[in-house]
Amino acid sequence: MGLFRRLLQVIAYFQLVVPYPQEDSAIRFIAFGDGGGQPDPPYVTAVQKATADEMGRVTQNSETDFVLNVGDNFYYNGVKDVNDFRFKKTFENVFTAPSLANIPWYILAGNHDHLGNVSAQIAYSGVSKRWNFPNLYYELDFKIPNTKVSVTILMIDTVVICGNTYHANQPQGPENPQLAQEQLQWIKQKLAHSRSDYLIVAGHYPVWSMGEHGPTPCLVDQLRPLLKKYNVTAYISGHDHNLQFIREGEGIAYIVSGSGSLVDTSTVNKPKVPRDWLHFYNSEISALGGFILIQITAEQMFASYRQPYGMVVFQTALPKRQY
Repeated sequence: MGLFRRLLQVIAYFQLVVPYPQEDSAIRFIAFGDGGGQPDPPYVTAVQKATADEMGRVTQNSETDFVLNVGDNFYYNGVKDVNDFRFKKTFENVFTAPSLANIPWYILAGNHDHLGNVSAQIAYSGVSKRWNFPNLYYELDFKIPNTKVSVTILMIDTVVICGNTYHANQPQGPENPQLAQEQLQWIKQKLAHSRSDYLIVAGHYPVWSMGEHGPTPCLVDQLRPLLKKYNVTAYISGHDHNLQFIREGEGIAYIVSGSGSLVDTSTVNKPKVPRDWLHFYNSEISALGGFILIQITAEQMFASYRQPYGMVVFQTALPKRQY
């Protein structure tokens, strides 16, 4: 088994030579999650620091437009207020590359953020020029330069919908069922009326995952039918601390990007994901962090799975949405 893992690592290393299709008429962003460091000094992990360094290098070389941050921004209990020192120690002083400091970060909350003061994270949008967290859930709309092609990203709060995990493996149900239903209704309305060429939904909990937490039953039951009905291009999440690509046949792609600070090698829930849906996971082959660089053009959405030290471990492309 050790030799097999080493072979996979060597294969991943040689994927460095795979060319990345760089186009002027494109939107590029990083999908990144679970980058919340640690609760004790130095408030940053080695994985987080290596991932931040690689993000800086990639954003500089690829002219990235923004970062999509899918939650668990501060381990393990979020922040106390807008002046909490963790904003500096775990975020501002870690992601220091100019290419990361000068582009927007679009933020949502994870289960650990909800253990603290999420309102303070929203308020921090008025403190940091790059931190954009206007509400618990919100819509982002873009046009691909020099084209009429549109991209919509719905940033949602899966903790409000499903509840927090606390010490359990799965969320325990919404703490305010009315707010959960209001958000689901908002999601349904936005999806139903969208005519965007690419339609993406981003949340913290995964719909499908083969990692420690596995599929989130609440989202499989309540969100997945909406994603399928309205032909969503991709659902991006974190929570499980690895990188995954899961796709339902030729339909929705599920992108898990949850190794911003920690890496979990568990594959305990692999049997819960249909075998032909699971195209990639790095749990058994890497102790590194990582993220996904996404480029959207008029023709396709290209996802490049990146790890520290210049490794490209998986690449795939998705077509424009049909509706």
